[in-house]
Amino acid sequence: MMNMVQQTQNIMKEIRLEKVVLNMGVGKSGDIIEISKKALQQISGNKPNSRNAKETQRDWGVRKGEPIGVAVTSRGADAKSLLKRLLEAKGNQIKGSSFDNFGNVSFGVLEHIDIPGIKYDPKIGILGLDVAVSITRPGFNIRFRSKHKAKIGKSHKITSDEAKKFLTSEFGVQIV
Repeated sequence: MMNMVQQTQNIMKEIRLEKVVLNMGVGKSGDIIEISKKALQQISGNKPNSRNAKETQRDWGVRKGEPIGVAVTSRGADAKSLLKRLLEAKGNQIKGSSFDNFGNVSFGVLEHIDIPGIKYDPKIGILGLDVAVSITRPGFNIRFRSKHKAKIGKSHKITSDEAKKFLTSEFGVQIV
């Protein structure tokens, strides 16, 4: 008699949410950077960092090293709840062209007050932001470790179709 062998799912192939990065590119320094920091603090609950210009752009009046943007990263359970709120602001719809070939997705929110739980503040005004979502599998950190760095195998990389399936099943997203 043959025993029926039950197929088990490989836990190394399990896809998970690594991080959610919120970015506001302001383009100039000054009070608008502090206002953007307050807005991102209100949205994510984490402390945002300013992003500096990498080079001088004389036409735009930007000098190298001058803060021109603000970003904040969320990981773990905070990232999951934040992503649910951000997707709700987009009507749980993401364009198919927003996915790259490595399991990442990016989209924009035109007005931060569209995000549930955020109220209009006249001191802040209405600001737009970019959202970058990174999706990984266990073992992806071999790219960054100090000893014996290695590449991720072709079969272990996350395709855009797998990322779409993951977001559809986990967050109820519709791909448009």
